[in-house]
Amino acid sequence: MGIEAASYLIVGSILLLLLTGLPLAFITGLVALIFTLGWFGPMAIPLVTSRIYSFINEYVLIAIPMFVLMASILDRSGIARDLYNTMRVFAGQLRGGVAVQTLVVAIFLAAMSGIIGGEIVLLGLLALPQMLRLGYDQRLSIGTVVAGGSLGTMVPPSIVLIIYGLTANVSISDLFLATVLPAMLLGGFYVSYILIRCYINPAMGPIAPKEESQMGWAQKLKMLKGIALPIAVAVWVLGSIYGGIASITEAACMGVVGVVISTWVRKELTWPMIRDSLRQTLNTCGMIIWIGIGASALVGVYNLMGGNRFVESVILGLDVAPIVVIMIMMGILLVLGLFMDWIGIALLTMPIFVPIVISLGFNPVWFGILFSMNMQVSYISPPFGPAAFYLKSVAPPNITLREIFLSMWPFILLQLCALGLVLTFPQIALWLPGL
Repeated sequence: MGIEAASYLIVGSILLLLLTGLPLAFITGLVALIFTLGWFGPMAIPLVTSRIYSFINEYVLIAIPMFVLMASILDRSGIARDLYNTMRVFAGQLRGGVAVQTLVVAIFLAAMSGIIGGEIVLLGLLALPQMLRLGYDQRLSIGTVVAGGSLGTMVPPSIVLIIYGLTANVSISDLFLATVLPAMLLGGFYVSYILIRCYINPAMGPIAPKEESQMGWAQKLKMLKGIALPIAVAVWVLGSIYGGIASITEAACMGVVGVVISTWVRKELTWPMIRDSLRQTLNTCGMIIWIGIGASALVGVYNLMGGNRFVESVILGLDVAPIVVIMIMMGILLVLGLFMDWIGIALLTMPIFVPIVISLGFNPVWFGILFSMNMQVSYISPPFGPAAFYLKSVAPPNITLREIFLSMWPFILLQLCALGLVLTFPQIALWLPGL
């Protein structure tokens, strides 16, 4: 059997096994084992295990449980609630202001955690009922919550970018710097869309009653004091990374300490909170590590079979401009994102795609930003966009999955527009890191 036929067989096996409902980590590990034994024989097993060992031995992996633990503690504290209520005081008298405020809060939450599932649940509990109560258009409200929550794929400290940097052997600090302007661009698109829609049709985003936003300066100052400490933690974590004071892993550890101190000062720190946060962290990181083990094994075996050279020769052999090759990769990632989790996509495709990107003369940091934007599209796209299912778990019973998916389309189009701009003008991503 040649490598071409083996490539089709590997892809077909993965797709067929996905239909059985088996976890992706076990599917990739099983396919890797079968092809190792069938192609090389039992003596090649140590080559696979060495590949797995090199993955799990990466020091930067320690940052992931730290950021997940930060997010888990934030989920269970009142920090997000106080942040939302404080912002509402200043945004209530702007038409569409509560929706804009929801986006701003989503960015703050993303900067404090880097985890997107928890953000959507929090915003679904805090923001969605408020917007619906104030008479906001239901689809605009749903789309705002989902789109805002999904910004965590781009806003540092994004777990998506950490995994990409790990698999592509790219500086994570450069990725965090490179994502700032694209994230601001996308956030600006969202805000502009909401304001334009609400001013064209005022019924979509009515102004909040004055009595809800009118309060004395003493009360406003008290609300601001309640969120000052957690915001200072986010600034310290990102500032230490950008300023070169601490590595990603060290900053993540300091972030956990900062969030724990914040909840302790607010008298919210309890043993059940710590216990549940640690349990959620173990579950999330266990999933990431197992997917990483399976994907590392499969990619390692495929590369030993000559698969990376085969894919590279096929793609570089296309009689098209290099930017068209990047667009083909984006198309592949978009299709994969409809059916697979971003972790599996990153660990399976990036070891093959990134060397091709470099050989074409493109910057892998820029490609990493394109990847994170692409995964944000997949995160809210039907039929399996996980964001919809996160929101459905906390949304009012009358809001169906169909309604949630229909509400996402304008924001998906905005994401694709932002992706197209960064694809066309790489300096949007590369200007801040100076690459």
